[in-house]
Parts: sequence; structure tokens; C-alpha cells
Amino acid sequence: MAFIRSVVHALFCTLTLVVIAIAVLLASIFIRGVPLYWLATYWMKSVVHGLRVICGVHWRISGYDNLPVGSNSPAILLLKHTSTYETLLMTAIMPHPLAYVFKKELLYIPFFGWAMGRLDMIHIDRSARAEAFNKVVKQGQVLLDQGIWIIMFPEGTRIPRGQKGTYKTGGTRLAVQTGAPVIPIAVTSAKCWPRKGFIKRPGVVDVSIGKPIPSTGRDPDELMAEVEAFIESEMRRLDPEGYATAAPKPAPQAARPTP
Repeated sequence: MAFIRSVVHALFCTLTLVVIAIAVLLASIFIRGVPLYWLATYWMKSVVHGLRVICGVHWRISGYDNLPVGSNSPAILLLKHTSTYETLLMTAIMPHPLAYVFKKELLYIPFFGWAMGRLDMIHIDRSARAEAFNKVVKQGQVLLDQGIWIIMFPEGTRIPRGQKGTYKTGGTRLAVQTGAPVIPIAVTSAKCWPRKGFIKRPGVVDVSIGKPIPSTGRDPDELMAEVEAFIESEMRRLDPEGYATAAPKPAPQAARPTP
């Protein structure tokens, strides 16, 4: 049954993607910026709501009151990345428009990438790291000044459930450069939609939003260590089963020689 529901959801995602992407491309002739962003989010929102109705995947948020208030309050969201789900969910639950930092190769995906290219996002060339970071800082500052929040995944790629990747300091370096606070967010998406998985299983995805961490005068490495500590401790608290399953087994001890 989970497979059939996942197929239905995939067909629903494809159909709505084509419709909304075409709408975004046509609308971009006349409007840009935040209004175009909210139009594009109809697809992300339809995917997560469709996932709830079709596959029984719900979400539960704690710490929502930790988000900054005010239309121009800056923020850099740093998330645990274990699934496609949290990428879509953030647009449905966040009160501010979001700008994702992503690799430019995604722009070549039919319809999805074409529409993303018309939005105020930050697409980078990972092969040119110095130039890429300079672009992130330059564009990020402009977007933050407009009340658009920057969203990044410190581990860089989707991590298997119950595991931890290497937390890179790009997000905290951006925060220190711009003075924006960072907000660590733990998301247990892989419980229902595994990394690189097609079948979605019913359940509840927990989203834990930490308190804003000031970046002024901070060292990026120390700041990221604080972000990592919050996210990883919350992941283990919210998904102990996933971390217990993925825990490495102790190496067998060598047998002692018989006297």
C-alpha cells in the first residue's frame, strides 16, 4: 500500500510541478522578487500537503516562537539534511520568503530548475569555492536586507538516517560577514521519506527550531560547533530509534590464547 500511495504522490508532484513551473515562467515576465516566490511555493506546499493526505506524512513543530519577528528581521537557517522533505516543508511553515543556496546544476532540471532560475535564490559553482562564497555573501546581504531569510544545509548533502556528516562553516561564515543570527533546525524527515528513497511511509516528522544564535564577533568554527551540538542532540532526542539502528557495532575482541 505504501508503494501505491508513493506512486500516486509522485504523479501528483509531477503534474503540479509542470503547471506551477509554467505559471512561474510566464509570471516572471511581469513580476519578480517576493511575489514570484510566493507563487512558486504553491508547488512546494502542494507537495507536502499532498504527502499528508496521500501518504499520511504529518509534521510537528516545536520552538516556532524562537523565530525572529519583524518583516525585516534577518536570519540564516541551518538545517539537518536527511531527505527532500525538509527542503519543501520549510517553504510551507516559515513566515518569511526563503533563499536557498544550491549547486547550479539543479537549474538544468526541466521545469523545476527552470522555475528556480527565475527566483531570488543563490546558485553556486562548487568547483570555484572562493568565488562561490563571495557570491553567497554578496547576494546574501542583499536578500537579508529585503527580509528574505537564507537557508543552508551545513552537511552539504543528504545524510542517511541516524548518521552525521561533516558540518561545513559556509553558513556561519556568511552569518559573521553579514551580522545575521543563525537558527539551528533539526528535522527528522528520513523517518518517513528516506534519503534517496521513493517509498514514503506514514508518520510524524518532528521539526525542532532552536533559539537564534548571535553571530557578531563570533568565530565561524565555534559558531558552527554550537549549531552542530544543538542539531545532533535534538536529532538523537527526536529520533532515538533511527540513531540506535545506525549505531556502529563494537569491533569483536581478539580471542585470548589458551594457556
